[in-house]
Amino acid sequence: MKRLIPTGEPARPVELRADPQPFPAPDEALVRVEAFSVNRGETFLLEDPAPGLRPGKDVAGLVVQAAADGSGPAAGTRVVGHPPAAGWAEYAAVPTHSLAALPESIGAVAAAALPLAGITALRLLRAAGAVTGRRLLLTGASGGVGHYVTELAAGAGAELTAVTATSERGARLAELGAARVVHDLADATGPFDTVLESTGGAALPAALARLRPGGTLIWFGQAGGRSAVLDFFSLLDGPENARIRHFHYAGAPYGDDLATLVGLVATGRLHPEIGRTADWSDTAAVLVDLRERRIRGNAVLTVGGAR
Repeated sequence: MKRLIPTGEPARPVELRADPQPFPAPDEALVRVEAFSVNRGETFLLEDPAPGLRPGKDVAGLVVQAAADGSGPAAGTRVVGHPPAAGWAEYAAVPTHSLAALPESIGAVAAAALPLAGITALRLLRAAGAVTGRRLLLTGASGGVGHYVTELAAGAGAELTAVTATSERGARLAELGAARVVHDLADATGPFDTVLESTGGAALPAALARLRPGGTLIWFGQAGGRSAVLDFFSLLDGPENARIRHFHYAGAPYGDDLATLVGLVATGRLHPEIGRTADWSDTAAVLVDLRERRIRGNAVLTVGGAR
C-alpha cells in the first residue's frame, strides 16, 4: 500500500511511498481510508519529524477487517476514527474504542473533518462548564476548532465574541452564531465570563485582562508560535481572582465523542467547515498552506476520489 512519509523538508513536508499494510492488534479494526484531515498542529511536528513518525489522526472510510476480539463495527461498516497515528495512508489500524459508525447522509469528506477539531471543541466546552447565558471570548477562531466551538457554544445559548484576522473569515463565524466578530483583540469588549485562548504570545495577557473578576481563561493552544509572558503586577491591575487553566483534548476512548459529533451533523446542528479539499497526492502543498494560515477551517484529503 501507499503512505505519506515525512521528509523533513519545509517546502515538501511529506511524500507518498510504499509501506507495509498495518497488522491490526486484537482490539483494532482495519479501515480502508477514503479521506483524512490534516491539522495545523501536525505541521509543527513535520518541521523536525521524529524518526519513524507516521502522521494521521483523523480518518474516515470502510472497515475491511473487524477487530479480532469481537469489539467494534463489523466489516463493511462506514466509520470515522481517531487513531493515535498513521492515518495518512490507504489503510489504517484504528482502536475500536475510537471509532463511530457513519450514516449514509454523512460523506467521508465531512466525517474526516470531525475527529481532532470536533473532539477538542466538545471537550473544551465541557471544561468551560455551563455556557448558557455566559459571555465567551474565543481567540484564533478561524480554524477547525474555532468553527465547531462557535456553533456549539451559540447553540447552547452562549454570547460568544470571536477574534479572527479578516472579515472573510469572520463572516462564516457570524453565520454560525457568533454574537460579535472582531479582528483585533483590542476591540473585544469585555468583561467575559470565560476566555478560550489558542494564540499565545501577547494575545494571552491581553485576553486575560478582559475577564470579569473570578473569571476563567482556558489556554488550549499556541498557534502564534510565540511564548506568552505574564507580569504579576499587571495581573494585580486586572480582574481579581482570575484563573488560568491549561487544556489539552487528548485521552482515549474517543468513540462516544465521535458518535456525538456524528449525531449533531446528521441532525443539522453542526456543520464541518472545510476550507480545502484535495486529492492526497497534493497533501504536501496543502500542509504548507495550512501552516501559513491560508486555509480557513479544516483541510481534507481524499484517497481514491471519495466524497
